[in-house]
Amino acid sequence: MRISLRNRLALVFFGITLLAIGALYTYVGTGLQNRLVNEKVGELASASRRFSTPIAATAGTAARLHTIKALVANAALQSGARVSLMSVATAVAPGGPQLTPLADSSNVGASGTLGLRTTWRAIRSRQLATGTEETSDGPLAEAAQPVTLGGQIVRVIVYSAPVSDVVRNVSLIRHDILVAGGIALLLALIGGYLVARWLAARVKRLELAAKQIAAGEFGHPIPVDSNDELGELAAAFNDMQRQLAQLDLARKKFIATASHELRTPVFSLGGFVELLEDEELDAGTRRRFLDQVKEQVERLRKLSVDLLDLSRLEAGSLELRPEQVDLGELARSVSAEFVPTLAQHDAHLELRLAAKAEANCDPVRIAQIMRILIDNALTHTPSGTRIVVTAGRENGRVRLAVRDNGEGIDAEALPRIF
Repeated sequence: MRISLRNRLALVFFGITLLAIGALYTYVGTGLQNRLVNEKVGELASASRRFSTPIAATAGTAARLHTIKALVANAALQSGARVSLMSVATAVAPGGPQLTPLADSSNVGASGTLGLRTTWRAIRSRQLATGTEETSDGPLAEAAQPVTLGGQIVRVIVYSAPVSDVVRNVSLIRHDILVAGGIALLLALIGGYLVARWLAARVKRLELAAKQIAAGEFGHPIPVDSNDELGELAAAFNDMQRQLAQLDLARKKFIATASHELRTPVFSLGGFVELLEDEELDAGTRRRFLDQVKEQVERLRKLSVDLLDLSRLEAGSLELRPEQVDLGELARSVSAEFVPTLAQHDAHLELRLAAKAEANCDPVRIAQIMRILIDNALTHTPSGTRIVVTAGRENGRVRLAVRDNGEGIDAEALPRIF
């Protein structure tokens, strides 16, 4: 099944939001509860170290029970926790030591059952033990401090506090996160869909523009409505469209010109061949026709070279062979080729050449450009035109120019001249 870009982006927004909510829920649900419980357990352990000394000092003495209970109550008041004093008696039976409640800061019946797992761990390890237990009244945090006498553990002081409020508060936070997360997911889905739809519409415009260019339509630029990456892409696309339009126009003009230039010599050659088939032609006429055929063949050869050079230019594979060239001599040589044409056109060509105008260039290509410029000067100007060819050095550069007094180049075409 094909999933559109719009739906993919909307799903990405939804997935990112879902992952964020899941991470937050896990962090709060598990991490926060563990931190709060561990914090309460740590407070109980600290209270056990601070307030257990007076109670432990009564072990092995004749302190009365009401005195011990007062000490236990005072420790509970100072710590803010329930304090229970357990007596440890070594049993003869295989069951091991027996625990007997000796004093408790709270009403045992009203305060609920006290867990003993932490107490037994303190007895076995003979040092302070902390932990949480599940009791019939809910989870309980505990810190058990063993009291030794003569190398034997005789009592255990247990500090305990319920953590059901922590669990309840965390549960409320979890519930709020789920509700807020559900709303955030809905908003993310709607917002992601709208944003994705907007982005997809902009991409669709690029797709339609590409199809129009493929069909040869270059007159529909894409509106650039933002400065983001898609806006920059649209601007670059419009630049490409303009360049392709210029290339397409140049291609059409070239094809029209080439077809016209090819048609004339081909038709002329066909006509001359038919005339030459006439056996009654005299030698002078036949010679004149052959000269015309030779001229048309040379014209075709020149046109084929121009077409080949153009194809090489478009392919970027035109090979240049630079060498040290005297542009004055080159200009003089090329200008001499146009003596017959200048006479037919009743034009005058003037050379203004510096004593020494050398440059590192490809003489064949420079001569080709000069022929084109001089030919244009003769083609696009009336009879009697004055053409000036100059070659000289100026500011460390060599300048070669062909000037005439014609109407010049259209202003619209000037930016495309290189």
